[in-house]
Amino acid sequence: MAYSHLLVPTDGSERSLRAVREAVGLAAALGARITVLTVEQQPRMPVPGMGERLDAATLATLASAARQESERVVNEAMAIAAAAGVGATAERISGERPHRAIVAAADRLACDLIVMASHGRRGFQRMLLGSQTQRVLVQAGVPVLVIR
Repeated sequence: MAYSHLLVPTDGSERSLRAVREAVGLAAALGARITVLTVEQQPRMPVPGMGERLDAATLATLASAARQESERVVNEAMAIAAAAGVGATAERISGERPHRAIVAAADRLACDLIVMASHGRRGFQRMLLGSQTQRVLVQAGVPVLVIR
């Protein structure tokens, strides 16, 4: 099957950047284009364990830091694509549930393959943090290539 539009979610981690590099290589070989996606997780109002709410200035600072980090992540991935001569666009989405944002973006952008990293969490850590990759695998309507 020939793929023409790859969605590449990234969080900026080394594993995620490896998935970006793999996706760029695949896109170059197929003559496909990519969309780099990052999901900015918004800080929640109540912080468990603090017993109080964060003030507006603190929330604004946290949101600004999330925007700056997602910009850095997208710029790094776009530079990898540009260096390989692969056509790429970027999407930055705000949301609390990255897996839902990834699946929705794949549908909305008519991507025919999702290429993403697995962080390899196991046991208790996976139970606490969950697996965005596993959730995407279960919910996506298109094939998912998982890079380990």
